[in-house]
Amino acid sequence: MSRISQTDPELTHRLTRRGMLGVAAGATAAALLGAAATPATAATETADKTSGRGRPVLPPGRLGIQLYSLRDKVSTLGFAPVFAELEKYGYDEVEFAGYTQGSAGPITLAQLKRLARDHGLNPIGSHVGYYSDDPNAYTFAQNLTKVLDDAQALGLKHIGTASGPFRYGSTVDAWKRAAEEFNTYGAAAKARGMKFYQHNHSEEFSFATDNPKVRLYDVLLKETDPDLVFLEMDIYWAYSGQFRFSKRPDGTPAPFEPLNYVLRQPHRYPLFHVKDGVSDPANTYGYRMTDVGDGDIDYQKFISAVTRLRGERLAHHWQAEHDQPTESFTFARRSSAYLHSLREKC
Repeated sequence: MSRISQTDPELTHRLTRRGMLGVAAGATAAALLGAAATPATAATETADKTSGRGRPVLPPGRLGIQLYSLRDKVSTLGFAPVFAELEKYGYDEVEFAGYTQGSAGPITLAQLKRLARDHGLNPIGSHVGYYSDDPNAYTFAQNLTKVLDDAQALGLKHIGTASGPFRYGSTVDAWKRAAEEFNTYGAAAKARGMKFYQHNHSEEFSFATDNPKVRLYDVLLKETDPDLVFLEMDIYWAYSGQFRFSKRPDGTPAPFEPLNYVLRQPHRYPLFHVKDGVSDPANTYGYRMTDVGDGDIDYQKFISAVTRLRGERLAHHWQAEHDQPTESFTFARRSSAYLHSLREKC
């Protein structure tokens, strides 16, 4: 049941705007995720969402936030005030991007775990570097045992990296080599009751330099053990990848739909980053990042498509994120309100 109960006039306006825009992510996304709604259907959909008809799109207890979005507040205020705000905004989970809190002073992992739980927040995962040239670096490659010790101390069920598998280059064999290392990290995490995962950016959907017919993301999926290596799809960056890499280097078409990756292997995607963007073909990445609900990625359709799969409604965790929010608390509040407001079509 949603902990968000207040009516927000600004939110109603945002819902109306999105109902009218639909998906504006180019011809491929429009064809596969649904074309823009007409004003008549937009009004109907908006009425459905705001009147409470239909099951909530967001599963109960599964809304989290990547704390990287709130790094300015964590570093100045500390975790306690940040967690208090997140509890107030209706968040259920947090994903870490570091365990220190800057000027707020030192904090132990036991204290951090207890603080999150005191505010009704489940620590669900954490981002850690993949590798470094520094042998003492806090990364999977250099300090796997320490990384897993810390994750276990926090009670995390998932521990992963936002680094791409580019350690050895962009060839097929380079990614096979990285996949072998990911399998090693996954096996070590599994032995402790956790899942190792990789978070994508858009470049993972590019093509191998030695075989431009092969998409690198497909190599990662094929060469990693599905019982050991999992994926956290950053939905914004996946659609950016669709914009950038729907043609091979020679110009031949190579369309793909990010949602289809998930629907084919839903068990491999326990976590998602819910990040929004306004379609902008003039932008290198195809989008301009914005607060969730202000952009053109249709989260009603995306989340519903995943959670409607048999046995999958509570199998995934949805983490709101913005890399550079204008005001991070405002981003967190508005994104939660928007996602809690979405209703499935009757």
